[in-house]
Amino acid sequence: MAAATAGVVEELTRVYRELPPRPAVEEVEAAAAVLASADAEEEARLADVAREEAARLREAEGVSGELLAVLREARRAAVRLRALQQRKEAAHVVELERRFKVLDGLIQRASRVVSPSGEGSSGGGGGVEMAEVVEEMDARRSAVAAAASAVGEIERGNRGVGFGLDTKAVSSLLRDGSTGSDMVDQKLSLIQVASLIESSAKRGTTELNLRGKLVDQIEWLPVSLGKLQDVTELDISENRIMALPSTVGSLRYLTKLDIHSNQLINLPDTFGELSSLIDLDLHANQLKSLPASFGNLTSLANLDLSSNQFKILPDCIGKLMNLRRLIAETNELEELPYTIGSCISLVELRLDFNQLKALPEGIGKLEKLEILTLHYNRIKGLPTTIGSLTRLRELDVSFNEVEGIPESICFATSLVKLNVSRNFADLRALPRSIGNLEMLEELDISSNQIRMLPDSFEFLAKLRVFHADETPLEVPPREVIKLGAQAVVQYVADMVASRGASQKKTEGTSFWAWFRSLFGCCKKDEELGLVPA
Repeated sequence: MAAATAGVVEELTRVYRELPPRPAVEEVEAAAAVLASADAEEEARLADVAREEAARLREAEGVSGELLAVLREARRAAVRLRALQQRKEAAHVVELERRFKVLDGLIQRASRVVSPSGEGSSGGGGGVEMAEVVEEMDARRSAVAAAASAVGEIERGNRGVGFGLDTKAVSSLLRDGSTGSDMVDQKLSLIQVASLIESSAKRGTTELNLRGKLVDQIEWLPVSLGKLQDVTELDISENRIMALPSTVGSLRYLTKLDIHSNQLINLPDTFGELSSLIDLDLHANQLKSLPASFGNLTSLANLDLSSNQFKILPDCIGKLMNLRRLIAETNELEELPYTIGSCISLVELRLDFNQLKALPEGIGKLEKLEILTLHYNRIKGLPTTIGSLTRLRELDVSFNEVEGIPESICFATSLVKLNVSRNFADLRALPRSIGNLEMLEELDISSNQIRMLPDSFEFLAKLRVFHADETPLEVPPREVIKLGAQAVVQYVADMVASRGASQKKTEGTSFWAWFRSLFGCCKKDEELGLVPA
């Protein structure tokens, strides 16, 4: 009897020890989060399909209704298929854990049979062996937790490497002796990302780097992202993310967020709740608008919106009174909101490669602005308020349709670099008072129709770079321009001085000729007796 019992216990022990590795606690929680996110994402995508189809029905005159119905069903089926694919791994983990719990119950049940309470010796050797199995089962669960802790310690010690470890199964650190250093280049699946979020949230991680670390199939992040309450820096750039969960607004301590080079179409309304955000990089996505709550990001200092699909910026941009750097180049911007003038801390504004035709007068309120670049737009003129930018050091309006530069620009006396090149047939003259820009070091007037430099050019004593390629300048001549910027300045100075001397001599000669003619007339009248001698 005892021998038979021992044989059964031995068989149970062998079965248990041949089981595959059990998922870590974080993995199970992550899988549950992924399933919840997949459901929410599927509903959101289906709602998007419904809205787009409603809009298409209004516009698609003459298209077969049946064909449109087929398209609608195909798109809905594709959404469901992608959601199923995203659920697959998470569902496997959840099912694995469910079956492990069934085996846990069976082992506990066997333990009670061979070692009933108060009868520890009745099962003979089988009771001892069964107790060992139960202890081993508990030890394996403890090992999983210990592995997770080990991951945390290694990650904290290798923060400079990013997150550093493949968290496919935290317990794998003990199972196969793997280390973080040989996994840095591996890409993570959705459930691995969710697992990493869970473990990072529990450890109070402050920096998380997922740049280029997600497999291409991941188009959204799990709702559990909102658990990263202690994170201050988050980098999820260079992936293929199309949407952020609304829970991103829970990251109240986040100061730096980098999402560049993804496929974001919009931002959730909760984005404006990131009240501590200082640095935000959204360049190289597919954004066409910003949520109304964006104006609540009043701590924002650096914002990169370049390489998106913006045609306008919202008026709420004017609420960003601490914004120092705004990069919005390579979009489809046709105008700037007048409220841009309320961004009174702005130091750098880059708007290259857009469709701008003019700047609002409010631009003159940006008294701290030092850099303004506008090349490759359709601007025909600058506002007169440009002269109020007394700290402006660099202005680039090349490759536009500028017809004239206002004289008021000469009040921007801090200008060091001015580029008005390649306005082709439109720009024919520089401001007469350009010599007021005594700090100017670089000037480019290439490919315009300017034929003569103004006399005040002689006062540009600090000019060291002067380009006038393909500009039909007659004064100074081309051979002087080849000698360099200061040779041009000196030529204009000499020309002005020469003209002044010549004019003075001419005026003097004219006076004495007049005087002699007058004196001659008096002598003639005396000789004729018309006046007394």
